[in-house]
Amino acid sequence: MLMPNLLLAKSHKGWILMHRLLVDLFVFLEPYLRQVQLSDAVRLLYKGTLRVLLVLLHDFPEFLSDYHFSFCDVIPSSCIQLRNLFLSAFPRSMRLPDPFTPNLKVDLLPEISQPPRILSNCVVALQACGLRDPLDEYLQTRHPISFLLDLPRKLQVASINHNHPTTLYNVPLVNSLVVHVGTTAIAQLHAKSGNAQQPITHSTPMDVFQHLMNNLDSEGRYFLLNAIANQLRYPNNHTHYFSCVLLYLFAEATSEYIQEQVTRVLLERLIVHRPHPWGLLITFIELIKNPRYSFWSHSFTHCATEIERVFESVARSCMGPSHLSNLSSDATP
Repeated sequence: MLMPNLLLAKSHKGWILMHRLLVDLFVFLEPYLRQVQLSDAVRLLYKGTLRVLLVLLHDFPEFLSDYHFSFCDVIPSSCIQLRNLFLSAFPRSMRLPDPFTPNLKVDLLPEISQPPRILSNCVVALQACGLRDPLDEYLQTRHPISFLLDLPRKLQVASINHNHPTTLYNVPLVNSLVVHVGTTAIAQLHAKSGNAQQPITHSTPMDVFQHLMNNLDSEGRYFLLNAIANQLRYPNNHTHYFSCVLLYLFAEATSEYIQEQVTRVLLERLIVHRPHPWGLLITFIELIKNPRYSFWSHSFTHCATEIERVFESVARSCMGPSHLSNLSSDATP
């Protein structure tokens, strides 16, 4: 009875305790989940955790969606289905538009201009590393330029534990930076026009994203793209902004390898079992459907028969066989 008592407490007073318990659980599981092989005991604990999350997704989806940010910090990047459970949660009062609706005008949805409720502290990693103030200064003034040039190095961990190597990058810091830059960008767009439905190009926040995309190595770029994809959730202004960011980074990529990595981050979240976040679906559908991105003309979509079948299977589930055949024929030289 502990979990329902915490979650049903008045004014959500028990949520922070439930959040802390779940975070501690994932911190304990994290080193085991990073391994390909799980012991019987850990596998049983993992299955039990999934069942708890499915109950929360059904009965308390607001809890998962409101704390999605801090949960993504402690879930290994390899646990894609587990992460999708958090990112698929949306308020029970909301009715999701069908992402497969032909010619869906996402920017005209009334919910798309509303900010999501986030109860996690999204800047704690920036503050711990002393990056919050210099980042805010750069986002406001574009100075000093040395901050931007040095930013890829600052996203790496200060020291590596060679007995327990995981990654060169401070993943919570990358997650924190992405959300803070995004929320700043949305606020700037709103201040200029009274709404956030304005072009995101040629802005300081987009300069930060593009610089990191072009100057991080493959591992760092993967964590950056994951942090962006973590915001593709239910209809809100974060989902809309970061969907536009991801599509713009694909369109303006300096190499096809970067476009392939953007595609990988989206695709690996779609080929696992449901649920799939709404924002993830609408972003991928836009990517493969809009002629601007010439998605099917890229070599990585047909570099091997197995890969081509995966793309066709996902595209068919997103768009239907008739749309897929039309697009494939258009891309054929």
